[in-house]
Amino acid sequence: MIKKIIISLCFIFFSFQLSAKTLEIEMLNKLGKEKMVYSVKVAKIDVDDKIIWKSVSKGHNVEFIGMPKGVKKFKTKINKDAEFIFKKKGVYLYQCTPHKAMGMIGLVIVDNDKSNLDKIKKVKLYGKSKKIFKKLLKEL
Repeated sequence: MIKKIIISLCFIFFSFQLSAKTLEIEMLNKLGKEKMVYSVKVAKIDVDDKIIWKSVSKGHNVEFIGMPKGVKKFKTKINKDAEFIFKKKGVYLYQCTPHKAMGMIGLVIVDNDKSNLDKIKKVKLYGKSKKIFKKLLKEL
């Protein structure tokens, strides 16, 4: 009986793990004509999916500046790959701390839930990020 329970739990666990996806986003100094950018500006994922930010170019990090209620602050070290598993649905706004005024921002939409979008729109942005944010909102 215990063996059947263990096998069932393992099956459930591994089935769950197979359904979660991983998205890689590169932190770049240049992409085409753009400078200081993330390779994906608007990521649409599901709950339990993971994003890995790859430190391809030096000098970048990821800092959540707007997220759903209950999500803890997330700020990575500069020049380091980082990953985050999204457990709460909603809109997440993040920036590269050193390049926020240059417009290095990104959005993550989890489970297509935009219920906290009004809160995200009130986040203070700097420099070029204000203009880029308006463009990203059109992609939602």
